[in-house]
Amino acid sequence: MRFSGWLLLLYALPTHRNSLRVTVWRKLRRAGAVALKTSASLLPDAPEHHELFQWLAKQIHDGGGEATLVRAKAIENLSRAQLTQLFNGARAADYAALVRDLTDFLRRRKTKPDGPGGPELERLRGRFADIQRVDFFGCPRADDARRLLARAAAPARAARRPLPRLTPSRYRSQTWLTRPQPQVDRVGSAWLIQRFIDPQAKFVFAPRATDHPGAVPYDMAEAELTHQGDDCTFETLLKRFALRERSLTRLAEMVHDADLHDDKFHAPGAEGIDRLLEGLARLGWSDERILQHGIICFDALYAQVKAS
Repeated sequence: MRFSGWLLLLYALPTHRNSLRVTVWRKLRRAGAVALKTSASLLPDAPEHHELFQWLAKQIHDGGGEATLVRAKAIENLSRAQLTQLFNGARAADYAALVRDLTDFLRRRKTKPDGPGGPELERLRGRFADIQRVDFFGCPRADDARRLLARAAAPARAARRPLPRLTPSRYRSQTWLTRPQPQVDRVGSAWLIQRFIDPQAKFVFAPRATDHPGAVPYDMAEAELTHQGDDCTFETLLKRFALRERSLTRLAEMVHDADLHDDKFHAPGAEGIDRLLEGLARLGWSDERILQHGIICFDALYAQVKAS
């Protein structure tokens, strides 16, 4: 989705009008606005957002506050990539909360596999739809939630076919494709591919596998090398390529906990590596640069795990 510019709502609310403050906050949050400093809210320039800010400005004025609506093509000291990351960061937090609840739903359903998803699953679907509505720039975390929703909608007792082992020698000098804005599972998997499967691997980024038909897709919807069952992509790669080194298993536990936020392994270091990769994403770097530096981080983590 492309937008021609930005809308800023600058406002000051009376200190004694707590109900107005809550009302404004809820409407801004529902619209997907992000905050710039304390009393400035930002949305992409679109007719429905302009109308919302006009109504909010009137409501603030009527409540004894002050409000100014600004339309801008650019915001000084903040690039378009940085502004986009503000929105994607907010949506990533929304998707992460949904992923945690979906993971909990799937875990509870294991104990009652014949139990219906019912109203709870519908509520989770509704939350996903609400986040999608304000996901203006295609936050990569959406795929994680989408994948878990698909699992939640599948029959609880569906049998899982054992997947065949793969031979690394058949995957030499390949181009590997994953989604843009790589985070912990995609970066960790790229490190695993380059260090243990395909030393000459090249990496490209696109939202869909069909954008690079000759590449090997991973951590993407409908890819063979992606989440399987409870496993993240890093774990899937370990199993499919029969990589059994203990240090890699420990790394896989960290990546799993960092990516799925289910604390399955209680892995020390999971939160740290997750925050580090999220920090790289917030720097406004290209996907290639994030991957390059993320692979170095995994080199260091692997060295530390091997030594401990």
